[in-house]
Amino acid sequence: MVKVHAIRTGLVQVREAQRQRHRNGLAAVTDMLFDLNWTEWLPVYAWAIEHVEGIIVVDTGETARVHETGYHPPWHPFYRRAVHFSVHPDEEMGPQLRTIGISPRDVRQVILTHLHTDHAGGLAHLTGSRFWVSEGEWKSANCFAGRLQGYLPHRWPKWWQPEFIRFEDGPVGPFHQSMAITRRGDVRIVPTPGHTPNHVSVFLDGEPAVFLAGDTSYSQSLLLSGKIDGVSLNPAVAHETGSRILALAKERPLIYLPSHDADAEMRLHNLSILANVETSHSKTVELIPAAERGSR
Repeated sequence: MVKVHAIRTGLVQVREAQRQRHRNGLAAVTDMLFDLNWTEWLPVYAWAIEHVEGIIVVDTGETARVHETGYHPPWHPFYRRAVHFSVHPDEEMGPQLRTIGISPRDVRQVILTHLHTDHAGGLAHLTGSRFWVSEGEWKSANCFAGRLQGYLPHRWPKWWQPEFIRFEDGPVGPFHQSMAITRRGDVRIVPTPGHTPNHVSVFLDGEPAVFLAGDTSYSQSLLLSGKIDGVSLNPAVAHETGSRILALAKERPLIYLPSHDADAEMRLHNLSILANVETSHSKTVELIPAAERGSR
């Protein structure tokens, strides 16, 4: 069996125009900074997959250091005007893994959907892991323009050196490329550009399949309604990614789990497939891997 755990590493609050885009171009940036309406407190989810080939973590969540004076660049308008965090030390990745019986030292692989701080803030807890990130995302985050876009590479651990994702494996439904990170090919990384140009998601084959979606949308309902966020630089690309996810869900039962959807954890527990959002409160679900289907 394969288990998937939802790991909530604190809460974040942004302006409503970031969660759901109002306008395009520079107006979208202005809206994210000056919209009078704030979202409710949203979860910051990362995910742990207990797999026969080893523990796989998807994103590392946020760190309580966000509350330290000077952690965020004081000159940056986004951190000054457009985001609030609530993260306690015991909500960080390391303590959260231990509460579900996983030692951070046992995590074999870590996949970063993208490198925004609420997805990469917990890197320091996973010192012995193999890290995967898009090369384009890495380059964007490390350049001057990346600093302007809110990346915080100066906060990453000095020792951290990820490997780059190589999309050399076969398609996953409408996603023409993938990278298998397990030998049996049931956990794959797929390109999902939009929120950032080199954003990726993780597909876990099973009955049903699971799509660990990062920030492809802020909620399942926004995906279903065709809404995109205010961060995406290219709305057409973001719409195309959303269409591919929906097409995949038509091909097979699929649980869609974006990182800031308050209902994601409950859908995971109930095996609620896309467009079926029955809820409960458990954090863990067991899935039947593709390799075992024939024995049912």
